[in-house]
Amino acid sequence: MTSSLPASPSSFSAALVALACALAAPSATFAQAAPKAPEPSTLKANAEMAKTLPFANRQDFEDAMHGFVGTVPDALVPGAGVRPVWSMKPYDFLKADAPADTVNPSLWRQAQLNAIHGLFKVTERVYQVRGFDIANMTIVEGDSSLIVIDPLLAAETARAALELYYQHRPRKPVGTVIYTHGHADHFGGVKGVVDEADVKAGKAQVLAPSGFMETAVAENILAGNAMSRRSQYQFGTLLPPGPRGQVDTGLGKALARGTMSLIAPTSTIDKPTEERTIDGVQFVFRLVPGSEAPSEMLMYLPQFRVLNMAEDVTHNMHNLYTIRGAEVRDGNLWSKYIDEARVAFGGKAEVLIAQHHWPTFGQDRIVDLLKKQRDMYKFINDQSLRLLNQGYTAADIAETLRMPASLEQEWSARGYYGTLRHNARAVYQKYLGWYDANPANLNPLPPVAYAKKTVEYMGGADAVLARARKDFGKGEFRWVASAMSQLVYADPTNRAARELGADALEQMGYQSEAGTWRSAYLVGAMELRNGVPKIAGGNSANADSLKAVSNDLFFDFLGVRLNAAKVEGKKMAINWNFTDSNEQFVLTLENSALTHIAGRQPDADATVTLNRATLDAITLKETSFPAAVLAGKVKIDGDRAKLAELMSMLDTFEPMFPIVEPKAQPKNQ
Repeated sequence: MTSSLPASPSSFSAALVALACALAAPSATFAQAAPKAPEPSTLKANAEMAKTLPFANRQDFEDAMHGFVGTVPDALVPGAGVRPVWSMKPYDFLKADAPADTVNPSLWRQAQLNAIHGLFKVTERVYQVRGFDIANMTIVEGDSSLIVIDPLLAAETARAALELYYQHRPRKPVGTVIYTHGHADHFGGVKGVVDEADVKAGKAQVLAPSGFMETAVAENILAGNAMSRRSQYQFGTLLPPGPRGQVDTGLGKALARGTMSLIAPTSTIDKPTEERTIDGVQFVFRLVPGSEAPSEMLMYLPQFRVLNMAEDVTHNMHNLYTIRGAEVRDGNLWSKYIDEARVAFGGKAEVLIAQHHWPTFGQDRIVDLLKKQRDMYKFINDQSLRLLNQGYTAADIAETLRMPASLEQEWSARGYYGTLRHNARAVYQKYLGWYDANPANLNPLPPVAYAKKTVEYMGGADAVLARARKDFGKGEFRWVASAMSQLVYADPTNRAARELGADALEQMGYQSEAGTWRSAYLVGAMELRNGVPKIAGGNSANADSLKAVSNDLFFDFLGVRLNAAKVEGKKMAINWNFTDSNEQFVLTLENSALTHIAGRQPDADATVTLNRATLDAITLKETSFPAAVLAGKVKIDGDRAKLAELMSMLDTFEPMFPIVEPKAQPKNQ
């Protein structure tokens, strides 16, 4: 009988990779083709860029070093093995004054700023550890304990950041952890600064904005496998650091390669504005849901006149759409939140900090930054809407929209992480979706068929290659990359097309101001040359992250995994009874769709009784349904073969699917 029991739903674990903002995958072990030198047109483009921006303005460098207390060599955080969890040593090349000829000079400047690391005194009793992960950890000294705001991405880097603080300041215990929002680089290191047992015992508390647990993983679960793979392109996690490799993400140096953890909040901020005193420190919290994250909050510390803008105001243009994939963010709402913070706190704050980048000092400069960040998101939103209402397509808008001169020279408005081009497209997507209203684009051929016909119309692969090589020599890399993509999709074995396409993407990467675009281009070039890396995808699934997954979301994801071709014509109903939460669900398969609803169905094919901890253990492959049944942790009444049959019809997602070449198409979608 046990042979008919379902196996572990392992693909659920695979989807949780995106929880950690796509934790870096292991280093590739395949042979790497060497990156190439910059073309003359790239040298010219980067030289021209250097003439257009105020590089003589060194204010950001002064602010980034303001209050420096100390650091450790290379910000080194050792790992369990030879490879460190974190190190700035690979970025020593950024110490050169002149930008490398393979890096956009504006991005080089941002990368230098993000390479500054250590403990910094913001003001009395407020400190930040910067450059020990992609995000900052803010430490506020309470009367008898520490208040830690955003404990980084990994427990190891958070622990090292706290230890650096203790090397220079009194060793008070951490009494409060505050999460500003539900992205993993702002909560994943929590167990590096506080013990969960102390939280459960009431010795420490965890505070978060309303809806934190519901949104901490939900954004990345249902499309998590795809987001994780795409994140390798956004963050360049497979690229070696260097002038021809990964340089910076724009938002911070890189992603730590450590252990992600999560402790559920013991208290949440539920009112739009809420005041609390935590160990003698006054906080004014302001909720900003739907800005940079679905659940997010800002805070003002009146005693110290410090305004913390979380991730809503940073020293670059952020993403209205993140190229790893996520729901589009509302630029209009984001702008309003910034303006509300300006009105409420701009005339009071003496220091503005965020959970990325460096502080801004002085009321006048703070108000100026808030206004310009407010206007940047409002401009992108409104002007994109104006143009789409005139009938322009997303591609038209992205190609023609330019920032106003008053913002174009502002370093804090440069597109190091988000870009004007893809944010403008995001506004179009938010309001009008993917369809541009041209009926020719309503139901086009799929990519492979389209590519084959395109190549045929262009005179065949050899003719396309000949023309593309001439265009490459003229520096027309955007077109060459597009043309070679068509050749590769028409014939993935066309080595010449792959090489020329890689060369074009590489030059575009060398010219990119955005760290995210640079990484995407260079990873694409690498995979055209070498193929998809033969490595396991990253996996951040653990007992902590699963706690944030509701039973409802768990069953939603089972529906995502359902293979419609395999279930055609099948019907079944399975009751699920969770003994710990006293929740009951009925899972129904009908019309090739898997639905669930709270309650029970008397005539279900089977009833599964278990607690959530057992289901999590099965998900993490620590046990299996058969073993759990034998151990008495799972009880299955009715036709247990039905449960086994259902589990056998769920897909397991491949984490390292191809991107710059076609994926083999299934017979039935």
